[in-house]
Order: sequence, then structure tokens, then C-alpha cells
Amino acid sequence: MPKKQFDFIVFDWDGTLMDSTATIVQCIQSAARDLGLPVPDQRKASHVIGLSLQSAMEAAIPDVDPGFYPQIIERYRYHYLTQDHGLTLFDGVREMLTDLAGQGYFLAVATGKSRAGLDRALAVSGLKPLFDATRCADETFSKPHPAMLQELTHELGQEMNRTVMIGDTTHDLLLAKNAGAAGIAVHYGAHTPDDLCALQPLFAANSVAELHTWLNQHA
Repeated sequence: MPKKQFDFIVFDWDGTLMDSTATIVQCIQSAARDLGLPVPDQRKASHVIGLSLQSAMEAAIPDVDPGFYPQIIERYRYHYLTQDHGLTLFDGVREMLTDLAGQGYFLAVATGKSRAGLDRALAVSGLKPLFDATRCADETFSKPHPAMLQELTHELGQEMNRTVMIGDTTHDLLLAKNAGAAGIAVHYGAHTPDDLCALQPLFAANSVAELHTWLNQHA
């Protein structure tokens, strides 16, 4: 079947490809607890997933002396690094990406992770060969600034109007909107279906299998 709409498919990582939302929330909460700071609830901690680490901590744990955030980030990284080796891809992710790459789509990742963090995750998961390019929050502006998609399309010679961004947060959908790309939501990650629906994504998937089927039929 010929491609209908897109040549370039960009994925968020945490909560979209990797089942890491609960772990990230726990690590944010543990970092605050370690330092005697107010511990954000599950909704507040999950809402910041997808932002750069600095922006995420400032939003999840506000009203703190700015000079204190490096310590919060250090404690977050300590907790995350003790657990990230146990994180797994959502069921069907490897098969979906392999299929899409085989059909000739350009594939990329746009993530709030650091370069070191994404490289580690790509190596552990074995997915690195499937992606044509990646962009991380410590290399450019954090979501929802359009820079990640602008840089990725420029790097790979793609057109924004034939690019789709897929993610589990409003940050991902706003990134797509701000860049002039299409946006697809997944409902199994960090943000609620209601929050995602308010941004009118092109499609919303309840599972990787549902996303894979839609992409094969409509992308």
C-alpha cells in the first residue's frame, strides 16, 4: 500500500516507546523526599515528563531556591540510574518500528532525555539502527519549542507537512503544533486522554498495536 500522508515519523521515547512513566514519577518523588522538599503527587510528577530535566524539576518542585535544582537533579539521576536497566519497551514497539523502517519511512526520536540517557536506552533496547536521527533536550530547546522537529527535518531533508510527531504528553502535541507537523497521541503514557484530546491530535491510540495498525492504514 502506498504511503498516504507522511514520509517522516518522529517518536517521543519515555511513555511512548519505553514503559518508564511510573519509574520517572517515583524518581522525582524520591529526589524531593531525599532533600526534605514537598513531594509532588503522581499527577504533578507525571505532567512534567517529556520536558528537559531542569524544566521538569522546576515545574514538579516549584518555589525552590534556583541554586538548589542541581542537587534535586543529582538525586533524581541517582534514583533513575538504579532502575533504568530494568525498564522495558511497550509490547509491540520493536515489531512496529522494524515494520515502518522496512516500508521506507524515515524514523526519529525527539525526547526530553539527555543525550547520554537516550544513547544508553538505545543501546540497551537495541533500537538504535532503526532510527535515522535523534534529538535530545540537552542539545536544543526543550519541548514544546519547535526546534527539535525543525532540526530533525532539516538534518534528514524532510518536509514538515509530511512529518508526524507521536507522543504521550501535551508537550509532544504542542511541539508538533508549534512546528507545523501533524500530531498523534498515545493514551498509555503520562498525560490523560482528556488533556491529549483537547489538543485535537490526528489520531489517539490506546495501545502500540492500535498505533501500528493505524500507521499502516493511514500514514
